[in-house]
Amino acid sequence: MYSDLREWLKLVDDLGQLRTVFNVNWDLELGTVADLNARNADRSFALLFDKIKDYPAGYRVLTGANNSRERLALALGLPTRWSSEMAFVQAWRERVAELKPIPHKVVSRGPILENEFVGDDVDMLKFPVPRWHPKDGGRYIGTGDLVITRDPDTGWVNVGTYRAMVHDSRNLAVYISPGHQGALHRDRYFAQGKPCPIAICFGADPLLLIPAGTEVEYGLSEYDYAGGIRGEPIEVIEGSVTGLPFPATAEIVVEGELTPTNRKVEGPFGEFTGYYASGKRDECVLNVKRLLHRNNPILTGTVVARPPHDNCLVWSRVKSAMIWNDLERAGVPDVRGVWYHHAGQRFWLVIAIKQRYNGHAKQALAIASQCRNSAYMGRFVIVVDDDIDPSNTDDVLWAITTRCDPELDIDVLRNCWSGPLDPIIPPERKGSNSKALINACRPWSWKDRFPEVAEPTPELCRQAREKFADILAGLPAAKAG
Repeated sequence: MYSDLREWLKLVDDLGQLRTVFNVNWDLELGTVADLNARNADRSFALLFDKIKDYPAGYRVLTGANNSRERLALALGLPTRWSSEMAFVQAWRERVAELKPIPHKVVSRGPILENEFVGDDVDMLKFPVPRWHPKDGGRYIGTGDLVITRDPDTGWVNVGTYRAMVHDSRNLAVYISPGHQGALHRDRYFAQGKPCPIAICFGADPLLLIPAGTEVEYGLSEYDYAGGIRGEPIEVIEGSVTGLPFPATAEIVVEGELTPTNRKVEGPFGEFTGYYASGKRDECVLNVKRLLHRNNPILTGTVVARPPHDNCLVWSRVKSAMIWNDLERAGVPDVRGVWYHHAGQRFWLVIAIKQRYNGHAKQALAIASQCRNSAYMGRFVIVVDDDIDPSNTDDVLWAITTRCDPELDIDVLRNCWSGPLDPIIPPERKGSNSKALINACRPWSWKDRFPEVAEPTPELCRQAREKFADILAGLPAAKAG
């Protein structure tokens, strides 16, 4: 595997998936170009912006890092070519099911130490921080970042991706959704009457962005999880201000403290839901005490807006695999596929099973709706038979419309865990939502009498492909119904 972001970029360039964009304006233009690129979904490029308006050459911004199957596979150390979405998800879930965390390694030196600024010499606006969306409340340096905190009681180090807005040269408003691990750490410090030490990495290894933006096991450091993926320890340096470990090969790192009384307005911000859903409010402010950066630093950004966007494919492939494992650990047998849809993201989850007994479909629905990797801010959970590809929207909609009787097959869970970013929940009910559990499997009690599917057999398809290869080459294979 590669050693840092810069080596990863060289490998992406070798894949033909890196484009350098010059002379873009940090104010809206950069975000617009990144957004249009992300709308190509799995065919987007990694974009490296340089010579940005008002900034010297070499102060760069990277977007779209993990927004293709090949680049995501590269970050995870997987082959870059796959036959289907479910093949990728299956391979990744098998690997993480056996993953053994490797503790991070503290070192004293690394490229991040090339430049250091403390106190009044800190200037966060020396970086070309974008204003991503037209109605954003400010310039957001923290979108594809690593926010590092430590539990005051256990010493557990958490690494999460939370947003950070620049107020001025030294002050950043940091927003962490309620219930997330970084918020739990912060609130425990405050409950003890202490400030919360915090470090943030604004130029990150694409591998580290993956566990930071998903849910790993409670109490497990994302550094150690990533070490298990890489097969060797993640090297970190302990900060002189906070003692918190940050990646030795990071591009940009800051250190400081959060206090309950130092607050400024944060937001609005165009979020992964596609809306400015959380409005604006006072949030804790990080007064940066120490700034480190490499020569010619790269700020990693994740443009999130109306889907598809930069984070969609990570959710679809990585989170789907994690939920698949959650289901199997909970005792749900014969799961044949799991998929978070690109556009639906947290709100549209599909599970395919081979039905084995009465209630199997309802069991899969109930557990999938509340397991560790899907409980937060879900909306629709759908279970389908194993002849349906859960990553194929046409397949799933066909199953819903022909195998689901709304009166009998749709249940609703109320008062579930949600958050401020949920757009359909009014302000007075933020934090609570409902979930629809949709059984789109053939009814167990009479599935043997359910109408047969009208389609050619796999053997007929094979014969036709051989005889008419010039016409049918490259078309999808027959379903194994």
